[in-house]
Amino acid sequence: MTDLFAPYELKALTLKNRVVMPPMCQYAVEKQDGIPTDWHYVHYVSRAVGGTGFIIVEMSGVHPDGRITNRDTGIWEDGQIPVFKRLTDAVHAHGAKVAIQLGHAGRKAVDAAPPVAPSAIPFDDTYAVPKALSREEIAELIIAFREAARRAIEAGFDTVELHGAHGYLIHQFHSPLSNVRDDEYGQDPILFGEQVVKAVREVLPAEMPLIMRVSAKEYVEDGYDEAYALEFCRRYKEAGVDLFHVSSGGEGPIGSNGGPNAGPAYQVGLAEYIRSGLQVPVIAVGRLESYEEAQAVITEAKAELVAVGRGLLSDPYWALHAAEALGGIDSSDLPAPYVRGIWNKK
Repeated sequence: MTDLFAPYELKALTLKNRVVMPPMCQYAVEKQDGIPTDWHYVHYVSRAVGGTGFIIVEMSGVHPDGRITNRDTGIWEDGQIPVFKRLTDAVHAHGAKVAIQLGHAGRKAVDAAPPVAPSAIPFDDTYAVPKALSREEIAELIIAFREAARRAIEAGFDTVELHGAHGYLIHQFHSPLSNVRDDEYGQDPILFGEQVVKAVREVLPAEMPLIMRVSAKEYVEDGYDEAYALEFCRRYKEAGVDLFHVSSGGEGPIGSNGGPNAGPAYQVGLAEYIRSGLQVPVIAVGRLESYEEAQAVITEAKAELVAVGRGLLSDPYWALHAAEALGGIDSSDLPAPYVRGIWNKK
């Protein structure tokens, strides 16, 4: 029986366990230049020290106006590469693998003036009305995603994750709520995301798996359902995605229609649906901070990997504590300076 601490391999990516730290924005770039700070270094490296197998760095803008806020990280120019390289080297030194999530916030970029989107439809009445992208601007953004992926490889990341969820730009294109264009990008709302995937695959080594985060369901009225999500995931898989990170929502304000009952493992069924429908590996995410809940996702073969967000925010050593709680831990797996203080309880 495969468990949470079994190794996992996908193409050239080899993970020591199935625990994933999902991308979680820190809003901590005080100089607003997109460059990670000491905060980010400590934040990510401490989770590697704490036993996490796979760390995905927060959504980093492929364009300055593609960030959610100006205090987010970005990877839109080569000058940002060296600081990311320092971070990836340190994560690798502590036995973890690391990816970066590449994204563009589109109409949800609160500091952009103006934000851009497939159509001039604001997220809600507290957000600015976005500028509808021209074909030329769309082409430029596709190149921006490709170039950001190139920089990520140069910075030492083991792979990249494209953010196609939570109401950000790729999601905005494939959602009927935010894309009412009358050109090819409206007639085929999956086209933009498909072109981004293909462009990024151009610069990724063939053996490097490409990850994509998707919202497999929208919750507001007239939003799409799991069947439509399966359709666009199939297109993205055919374009070059190897692993889907399955989330949901983000297309409307939290609670705008009551939303889901966001209890433990509330999105695991969506991950399992995409996994079985496409015969593709998935990362399950969503209130999986319980050791037992996370373990069950793997032992019951509902997903290949488990992303633990809140749990890893509150406990950098979540993975080591989970291993101890679920069946014991070998002291050789522990950071030697900490053994006597945390785990040597006999």
